[in-house]
Amino acid sequence: MQYVWQHRLWLQSDMHTVDGRPIQVIDPGQLNNDAGPDFFNAKIIIDGHLWAGNVEIHVKASDWHRHNHDGNPAYDSVVLHVVDNDDAVIRRSNGEIIPQTVMPCSPDFHLYYRNLTSGPAHMLSCAGHLADMPPIHLTDWISALGHERMYDKADRILSLVERLQGDFETACYVTVARALGFGTNAEPMERLALSLPLQFIGKHSDSLTAIEALLFGQASLLDNAGDRYADTLRREYDFLSKKFGLRRPEILWKMSKMRPANFPHRRIALLASMLHGGFRMLSDILAVRNYDDARNLFTPQLTGYWSTRYHFGDSSGREINALSASSLTGLIINAVIPLQIAYSESHGCREPGISAIELLQSLPAENNTIIRLFADGGIHARNAFESQALIQLRRAYCEPRKCLYCRIGHRMLAIGARRKSH
Repeated sequence: MQYVWQHRLWLQSDMHTVDGRPIQVIDPGQLNNDAGPDFFNAKIIIDGHLWAGNVEIHVKASDWHRHNHDGNPAYDSVVLHVVDNDDAVIRRSNGEIIPQTVMPCSPDFHLYYRNLTSGPAHMLSCAGHLADMPPIHLTDWISALGHERMYDKADRILSLVERLQGDFETACYVTVARALGFGTNAEPMERLALSLPLQFIGKHSDSLTAIEALLFGQASLLDNAGDRYADTLRREYDFLSKKFGLRRPEILWKMSKMRPANFPHRRIALLASMLHGGFRMLSDILAVRNYDDARNLFTPQLTGYWSTRYHFGDSSGREINALSASSLTGLIINAVIPLQIAYSESHGCREPGISAIELLQSLPAENNTIIRLFADGGIHARNAFESQALIQLRRAYCEPRKCLYCRIGHRMLAIGARRKSH
């Protein structure tokens, strides 16, 4: 009922109070999410007289008494009580009767809402209606969602920078590590990076063996490794962990049903190669303007032990690429672009943020279950900006069932709210 009132989705154009006085809603007011009346600062003409005040909404008029509003001066400013069932007269604390109206809502509205929010989790409940969305509405919503997702990622980085007392370089290191987790192991990779300060790595940046020992040791991936190189790293880690007073975090790595190329061992080895020689990647990331720039930055060739292995143990017998093209695109989406936007936001520069979005729009669309789900419903992502927008739509609106806040869901519900029952 709050939603219907807020968006003026009631059925009839000529509203009346329960005692027959005509009502004209000039402004439904501002929704209040805290204690007090449901809507503040509404403007309503009742029987030719303009009232400015608050609006309270209940399913039953008697809920006014059940919620103990009678006698509460905070509700004396209510100028209209909106109900579905007129089963009681309500009054201000001084005894004055408060105008009351029954707001008619189409039964189809409840049906539409239930269908949207109770469908199978793996499906799009609105799929059958997507084709009816005007293209301009859909394009505008996709644009808003794409920006929303990228700025959510940037806000995460800015929170990390604040936590690190303004150290943007370390925030860059943690962000790159998280991005190398590629969703499945993003949180474990971030925990690993946060447990191993960049300054400690910097003291041994000339030794790839020392860096790998620190990373794999902190990741608890040396405990059950039994080959000669793992033994070397274990001894090195025992020495360095005592030197720096390191404490290993609890990290749960996900490797079930995963392709060997995505094992955390490969990602950690790649991170070690980026840290070898000193981590000064922030300035390089801020300078990325196209795919080739990112490819030159993020595709160091793994050498030695990790050039032919997916994990500790026997060699695969062939050279393995450090990153696939899709993985590189993932790094641009989850590290390069958010870092560029976060840096521009923190320094008040508008241009880097704009170019970051343009870079995202130049990348090919991702191909995953979410993108295919929307494609089956008739929405096709043309580039990475649009595929990120669809991921945002699914994660932030579809999965938590926030259909009331989705422009697609709102349009469907508006149609349902105004449709008269048969």
